[in-house]
Amino acid sequence: WDRCQMLSIKGINRTVGQEQQAGMKEKQVLEDLEVHLARRETEALFQEQPETGNQYLEDTLLRSYLKTHLPPKILEEVHRDLERFGDRLLTKIQPLSWECELNPPVFQQYDAWGRRVDRIHTCSAWRRMKEISAEEGLIAEAYERRYSNWSRLYQAVKLYLFSSSSGGFSCPLAMTDGAAKVIESLGIPGSLKNAFDRLTSRDPEKFWTSGQWMTERRGGSDVANGTETVARKQPDGTYRLYGFKWFTSAADSDVTLTLARIADAEGQCTQGSRGLSLFFLRVRDEEGKLNSIQVQRLKDKLGTRQMATAELWLQGARAELISAEGRGVAAISSMLNITRIHNVIGAVAAMRRMISLSRDYARKRVAFGKLLKDHPLHVQTIARMEVQVRGAFLLLMEIVRLLGLAETNLASEQEQLLLRLLIPVAKLYTGKQASAVAVEAMESFGGQGYMEDTGLPVILRDALVLSIWEGTTNILALDVLRSLAKSQGQVMAVFLSTVQKKLEQAGGAEELSPAVRRTREAIGSLRQFLAGAGAERALTMELAARDFSYSLARTYTGRARTGVTEPCNGLGALLLEHAARPDASPTDVCAALRWCNQELCPVAVESGRGSYQGGAALQDSALVFGNS
Repeated sequence: WDRCQMLSIKGINRTVGQEQQAGMKEKQVLEDLEVHLARRETEALFQEQPETGNQYLEDTLLRSYLKTHLPPKILEEVHRDLERFGDRLLTKIQPLSWECELNPPVFQQYDAWGRRVDRIHTCSAWRRMKEISAEEGLIAEAYERRYSNWSRLYQAVKLYLFSSSSGGFSCPLAMTDGAAKVIESLGIPGSLKNAFDRLTSRDPEKFWTSGQWMTERRGGSDVANGTETVARKQPDGTYRLYGFKWFTSAADSDVTLTLARIADAEGQCTQGSRGLSLFFLRVRDEEGKLNSIQVQRLKDKLGTRQMATAELWLQGARAELISAEGRGVAAISSMLNITRIHNVIGAVAAMRRMISLSRDYARKRVAFGKLLKDHPLHVQTIARMEVQVRGAFLLLMEIVRLLGLAETNLASEQEQLLLRLLIPVAKLYTGKQASAVAVEAMESFGGQGYMEDTGLPVILRDALVLSIWEGTTNILALDVLRSLAKSQGQVMAVFLSTVQKKLEQAGGAEELSPAVRRTREAIGSLRQFLAGAGAERALTMELAARDFSYSLARTYTGRARTGVTEPCNGLGALLLEHAARPDASPTDVCAALRWCNQELCPVAVESGRGSYQGGAALQDSALVFGNS
């Protein structure tokens, strides 16, 4: 190539003889080049593809957690099944995932003769994912409870391993799990027994998936004011639903839960949340015809393209009222808790997948004369991501552990309060983490990370929705405040005492004593902030809601630096607890220590800067909208 550039770039004054001689040299260079390129075709690729093996066996944090917490007999059974499942994911399920991405759903509104059919065609790989979900008991495991309070945690682990290889099928599973939870919470009434059995079945021929039709044109999370769908009671006791659903994920599901307002004899409906009731409906009849539903179009989304998300008209869809009239929001709350936990599972799984690929690529890719793994700065970048996913994973495990206790009536009142607080905290925090880690991990592949056929952009696109689904960051932050207000401060008291107990358990380890002390100082900062909210408490807390929720997540997950100039020796509740185990590895301790590279209590820092004072809201408005 250098010889070609010399001939073509340098300008040379030549005689006729020199021109002929130069022409012969150029011809020889081109002939040599052709031979060179032909030879290159038989050589190794420029870059080796990053790969992962059995996801379960390679996840040392997961395995150490299970070893620490599960009873020995349960651990033995679970280990065998997860190792088998990891092999199946690698050899059978992962290829199906890519097929789902390459063959997204297609909407057919009319047939060849002009009849309206509204068919959503999904690929065979997507349909196979549904069968696999049943075979593996990805919903059934939580409701069979063969491992008592550990069943929910075991289900979450399988979903965590499945998520990044599911081809987007994790979303309908989340709603299916949520629907099953709602029906169970209602006592599994006789009219819903068949539906519950199908939603929790291991038989692919019987297994149903469920939708969750909440979002309408006027509102997303604001269902109280945004729901316009009307339910009209029929003589046989069923209802007919009329309305427009703006955003329905997994529109190819078998059944769904949805909110609507019941019209009285004069056709009037109660507005606000008190007017909402919860309904169950079949999407299609036994012949496969839609239940008085019309599909307007499929959404053109940034990510999760494997799944059909549609706009639907309900034109008299037959439905069954399953909540008390006007108690729809309360009835569906258990579904929202489950789907938010699934959101956390997806976030942690996406981070783990990207980091695993980044790590393998660092072992193979040569740059500047050595492997990426031998470049300290590159390894530092991956290590920082690893700390994030470790903290998120332990927070996820804590939530499903508590949920398992609650579902088997083994949770104390304090544990139930803690679960209520941690679900929105974990959802909002891990959703943000997943986006940040996915972007950083993509960069670790250089230009290859930006190439569609590597599959890496798919992981990034699908991760970006995790801070939006099931409530945006701000919506969840306000939900955290509601949990505090509704419990009259009991939730926060339980949170603080739980952290203190975990610190006491780790206090015996001398190497962790500075971290224990600093974590206690951080808890003190949280107490001081709450006590000093002042006369304008409502406005102060709303402005602080996001930072406050971040502070809860970081304090409970791991300890961070309390001052920008203070040396970092801190770790906290969950990471500290895991690092204090008798058989903890140096990696466990290192990960806990590294967590302190971020600010633990941003709400205290921002409060000290006056970010939540009365005038701050006016300043924010002026900055955004240019108000004088």
